[in-house]
Amino acid sequence: MTETWREKSPAAFAVEKHPVQARDGMVVSNHPLASAAGVEMLAAGGNAVDAAIATLFALTVVEPMMVGIFGGGMAHIRMADGRHVVLDGQSCAPVRATPDIFRPTGTGYEVEGRANTHGAAAVATPGTLRGWCDALDQFGTMVLIDVMEPAIRFARNGFIVTPYLAACAGEAFGDLSQDPEARRILTNGTGPLVAGQKLVMSDYAETLSRIAANGPDILYSGALGAQIIEALQKAGSVMTCADLEAVKTITREPVRGNFRGHEIVGPPPPSAGGVHVIQMLKILEGFDLAKKGFGSADAAHLTAEAMRIAFADRAASTADPAFVDVPVARLISDDYAADRRERILIDKTQVWQAGVASAQEAHTTHVTVADRHGNVVSTTQTINALFGARMVIPGTGIIPNNYMALFDPVPGRANSIAAGKRVTTSMAPTIVLKDGQLRYAIGCPGGLRIFSSVMQALLNLLEYGMSVQEAVEAPRLWTQGAELELEEGFPAEVEEALSARGWDTLRLPHVAGGMCAIAFDASGMEGACCWRADGVVIGLGGGLAREGTRFWPDTPAGR
Repeated sequence: MTETWREKSPAAFAVEKHPVQARDGMVVSNHPLASAAGVEMLAAGGNAVDAAIATLFALTVVEPMMVGIFGGGMAHIRMADGRHVVLDGQSCAPVRATPDIFRPTGTGYEVEGRANTHGAAAVATPGTLRGWCDALDQFGTMVLIDVMEPAIRFARNGFIVTPYLAACAGEAFGDLSQDPEARRILTNGTGPLVAGQKLVMSDYAETLSRIAANGPDILYSGALGAQIIEALQKAGSVMTCADLEAVKTITREPVRGNFRGHEIVGPPPPSAGGVHVIQMLKILEGFDLAKKGFGSADAAHLTAEAMRIAFADRAASTADPAFVDVPVARLISDDYAADRRERILIDKTQVWQAGVASAQEAHTTHVTVADRHGNVVSTTQTINALFGARMVIPGTGIIPNNYMALFDPVPGRANSIAAGKRVTTSMAPTIVLKDGQLRYAIGCPGGLRIFSSVMQALLNLLEYGMSVQEAVEAPRLWTQGAELELEEGFPAEVEEALSARGWDTLRLPHVAGGMCAIAFDASGMEGACCWRADGVVIGLGGGLAREGTRFWPDTPAGR
């Protein structure tokens, strides 16, 4: 009998949620109402793209701390005919934003007065709404007003605040209370939102209705956009109407690599996700992690070292390819992986420098959708931090992003601020193929922790042999070079062994956010989401009546 991963693992765990199996379609998102909105489109005859866009609009209502129409994101679409496209709807620095617009404090990306994280100056030019509408126009089958209807309904009628949303609202309460509109809509005045209360977003329902009736141009070149720009400028933003008018969705070719006989397909720069997921998997392919055991000190150490290597290279070279020549081919090559792998020491950690030349010059949500035809969408979207810039545009209900926080505030680096430059992201909406056939579609939110979490889920599936539910719920770790974050699922003896190898460990209740995944095989699909968010899987089964079936004839004998 073949030994299972559990029998070799010191960090075996019990899953908390249940997977769902279906044949005719599936939506996995981090809120039950959003998943229901997507399945509503599938049930109405729409495809995976229709369902994904409906789900995303619904999430802007029911998961407002994570995603909005004034944010940015990446959509990885795989059509039934095998085409893969990545639609880049990332946010950009406004044209009037200069490399020295913020005053760095010398600590990471932090600046004086939190100006790049809180308030209007932190808002980057948004790409989400344009990107979603372009995806629907190019690859969907339904019209905008239909896919937006569930979101408008949820905003107008209200929805019940979950404990997760209440906890997030409590964390951000101090900042939300400082903005009059945010205080009015997203708090209870003297206290944060509480689980179980009904939250109605009337202003936002009206904004969504205006967009549904007029299309995205009402924001990018119309009255809604002018209203937003006026409010942002009064609050200290340098964004102009011309910035909104210039927003375009970029169609990009995905990056591809191989691991354990599977093809890994992910987003290219300005996303760091696809490149560095493949890079880390290639480094780790030279080790037999399955033999060492999931969660063992050796496996955890090697995985964390691969992360350190990837983050050193990311900091040096990964940015908007329109501004920086990103060495993608080198980063995902077998030769480079072998070079990095040979330098790893099994008995101690080390400081890694970038192995490629330096280029000079987020709380999030994820949705995974598949339909019965073979169309798949894996998309990660965000307003960056929890509740974005922690303000609401008066009269609109819109929570803008704080994406300027992801630019390096020090001039002259790969990720420094430049006019019109796209934000570098860790988003990793990934699709895995085996012999050209779909095997997995996966992604998660979590800022800098996204691509390493996706990489670990792929290891869980392809290296350790976990089920898709186990893979998304398994304990995670993360480092970008300093502390090694460990979820509570790792046993104390593993943490002690890692400390002995020089790791400065930090225990956290969770690393990154709610992962959404679908596994595919000849019998259909299986969806899974994890305990780290309000994730819900809804599958579509059954179907229409057999062709030729009609109602039993109303004859005397049949009465």
